[in-house]
Amino acid sequence: MANFKMSPGWEKELEKAVRPALKDIASDYQKMFDSLLRRYKGRPVSEIKPVLRREWSRVGGSISDPELTEYATHISEGTRIQMRVK
Repeated sequence: MANFKMSPGWEKELEKAVRPALKDIASDYQKMFDSLLRRYKGRPVSEIKPVLRREWSRVGGSISDPELTEYATHISEGTRIQMRVK
C-alpha cells in the first residue's frame, strides 16, 4: 500500500501547473467561436448546428444538443461568445 501526503497548498500548485494548458484550450475555442460568428451571423440555427458540432469535435470535445443549440443561437444572433479562464 502506497502512503503519501498532500502538501498544504497543493490545489494552488496544481492550478498553476494546468493554467497554461487551459489558456491554450480556451484560445482554440475562442478562435473557433469568432470564426463561426464572422461566417454565420444571421444564418439559421439549423444551418449553424452541424458546422458548430464538427468544429467543436475538431478542437477536441463533445457538446450536448442543448448547449449546441444555445451557442448556435448566439452565433445566429450575432452575440460574441467569450471563453475565459478564471
